[in-house]
This record gives sequence, C-alpha cells and structure tokens, in this order.
Amino acid sequence: MEYRPLGRSGIKVSKLCLGAQNFGQGGVTDRAESERLLGLSLDSGLNIIDTADIYGESEVIIGNYLKASGRRDDVVLATKFGVKGLSKDPNAKGGSRRWVTRCVERSLRRLKTDYIDLFQFYRFDKYTDIEETLGILSDLVRSGKVLAVGLSTFPPELIVEAHWASEKHSFVRFRSEQSPYSIFARGVEGHLLPTCQRYGMGVLTWGSLNGGWLSGSYRAGQPFPADSRASRMGIDLEDAGVKRKLEVVEQLADLAKSADLTFTQLALGFVTEHPAVSSAIIGPRNVDQLQSSLAAADVRLTEDILNRIDEIVEPGTYVDPAPGSSMSSNRGDSGFTAEPFRNPDQRRRPR
Repeated sequence: MEYRPLGRSGIKVSKLCLGAQNFGQGGVTDRAESERLLGLSLDSGLNIIDTADIYGESEVIIGNYLKASGRRDDVVLATKFGVKGLSKDPNAKGGSRRWVTRCVERSLRRLKTDYIDLFQFYRFDKYTDIEETLGILSDLVRSGKVLAVGLSTFPPELIVEAHWASEKHSFVRFRSEQSPYSIFARGVEGHLLPTCQRYGMGVLTWGSLNGGWLSGSYRAGQPFPADSRASRMGIDLEDAGVKRKLEVVEQLADLAKSADLTFTQLALGFVTEHPAVSSAIIGPRNVDQLQSSLAAADVRLTEDILNRIDEIVEPGTYVDPAPGSSMSSNRGDSGFTAEPFRNPDQRRRPR
C-alpha cells in the first residue's frame, strides 16, 4: 500500500481511504459486515477511516471495533461535523462554537477515543463567520482533542478566505479538503485542486466511482440492476443525459479492457493520479466491493491511458448534467466554475 502526505499536516495516509457511510445502515451493511470490512481494510494496509456524526451508527461501530481490536493507534480517524441531522433544534448544524463543541464531545464518545485525527467541517455555513469556527477548532487542537482540521466540499474562494483568516488571527489551518472527483466529475480540476496544492492541503476524494457508474454496474443496452442506486432513484434509461453517460461508459470499458484493468481500477487509478489527491475514499457495502476497490491500490495509469481518458472526457468538465437533475450523482461543487487544463504536467503525479 502506498502512503501519501495529507498536505503539509505531517500525517501520511493510505492511497485508499475506507468510507464508512454505509456502516450500520439497515439493508445495506449491518454491524457484522461493517466489522469485517474494517478488519480486511486495515489488514490490507488502509490506515484512514472516514465517517461523520450524521452517518447513523457508523461512529459507534468504528469505535467499538477499534477499542475491541486494540488498533486505534494504527488508524488516522477522520470524522465530520456541521450538517443538520434529524434533530429539530434549529442550532443543530453549522460551524458555531456552541455546535462544534457539542459535536466533538459526541463524536469522541461514540468513537470511544480521546482524540480525533482529522475533524472536518462538513459544508459551508453562510450564517457563521469562518473566524468563529476556526477559533473553536484552534482550541480543540490545543486541548489535544483534535489533531488536525479539514473541510468537505468547500469552493476554492472560501478555502482561500479561511487561510487568510488563519494567518491574520494565528488560528489553525485547514489541512485537507474532501471533494467529489471522478472521470465523470472533473470540474474540481479547474480551480479547487490547484488551490489545495497552493495552500498545502491534502485532498480526499469522494464519489470516485460516480455512484456506481464507473464500477461497471451500468452498461448500455442493459436494464439497471434491481438493487442498484440508479434503480432506487428511478433513473430513466431514455433520458438524454443517461444515454450520454452510457455512451461514455462503453468507451471507458473498452479502454479498461485494452489496458487489462477492471473498470474500478481505471476509475480509482485516474483520481489517485492527480498530484493534489492524498487518498480516494471507497465506500464498499460488502466484502466483494471492498476487494474490487483494493485491487486498484497498486495501479498506476500510463500516460497513454490518461491521455485517452482526456479525449473521452475533457479535463475540467462534467459528464453529469446540472445539479438537481434526476441522474446527477456527485457534483457537489457548490457552483464554482472550472477551466480546462492546458499543461498536462499540472494533473499528473510525478513518476
């Protein structure tokens, strides 16, 4: 397993990150299966686990497993705060000192740990000054309850604003950003990924399989699998955008076959090739899906393959339609714009 710097935090993380959003979800991944995924992931060399306070039982399952197995010190434990859950409390969200203080104590208790390695602000809060959030996060770092802080799905201009605030007031700096990034969602290549590089932030990518579109689950001329996300969402096979995605899927499938790669290896190999990316979050629902993703751990795509992907999906663009449509799966870009790259060295990891 390859380990990469998480920006300039001093922390090194595995090339793949275990995403735990499915853990404890009824009908998806029960507790026993979640524990199997945790054990197999750590045994394979993954050292970072990503969860959130709104992921149901996820934090509890992870905390119980790490305590029982004695593997807590081997893990970079990342969780998130800021998004409103099921609470009717109007203050149960955002980045206020009041709410962040409650979130960290609850996550520490559920995770059965004294510290959180990476505490991530989950979506921008327009009602709270970033200085307010950075102030309490700085206090948490000084107290040892949090070791590093990060962001999730922030636009580049707000990342810059946050770093200016940190410099002005001597607050802690955000050391990471979680962004949606895949062959189908390349908008972050335009501004966000270069901004993270400029400010020494590692990037954890999510949605790298684009909700199953880049795993080989959906193919032209075939109905969506009955248990797939596309079926649950009621996506229309006759939709023009869906037909476009299926056309691109077939081109990528041919490319993967010619390179003797699985679809998942091609998709994860693509996102982890960008020099801004520290780790790609995988969200397996079962052991088979985990093994499929782990097969991509040692994959390095050649220059010819990367250039061919650029021909199929232009850098800085989306195959997904506009946000909010019936088939858009993981834009998550907060509306910021993209611009195509002109220099391929900007989007290739050094060899």
